[in-house]
Amino acid sequence: IAQADGTIAYTRDGNFKLSNTGQIVTASGALLQPAITIPNTASSVTFGRDGTVSIELAAGGSQVIGQIQLARFVNPSGLQGKGQNLMKETPASGAPQVLQPGVTGAGTLIQGTLEASNVNVVEEMVNMIETQRAYEINSKAISAVDGMLKFINNNL
Repeated sequence: IAQADGTIAYTRDGNFKLSNTGQIVTASGALLQPAITIPNTASSVTFGRDGTVSIELAAGGSQVIGQIQLARFVNPSGLQGKGQNLMKETPASGAPQVLQPGVTGAGTLIQGTLEASNVNVVEEMVNMIETQRAYEINSKAISAVDGMLKFINNNL
């Protein structure tokens, strides 16, 4: 993703849209790199599993106009968060290995879908409530034992 300062950032957010000039951008308006521009003569746009971006022309026929690339890092946890779902390469993350989707173990793209959360919110809320109750019970048990020890110390 191209940044205003000329640097490149990376994102896992595949929620792309078209800018007023027909370029593919992120939800916050940052330009996809390499830049892909959809011409006004396109009647539809298709994203292939291999990252190819194709258009159907209003006059008939289709044309490949670009390819979305994926980047892999040796240490993804070393990426620095920049906000707006963007991450920046750091020495800890290593240099990006740019890959074509579906090749050399890279993932594939699926048009019209977004990655869902891998957390079940209801289950996690139940776990949090159970943990909170267990903490309260343990706290009361410790207070009771403390009270008993005070009683023993005062009466002996």
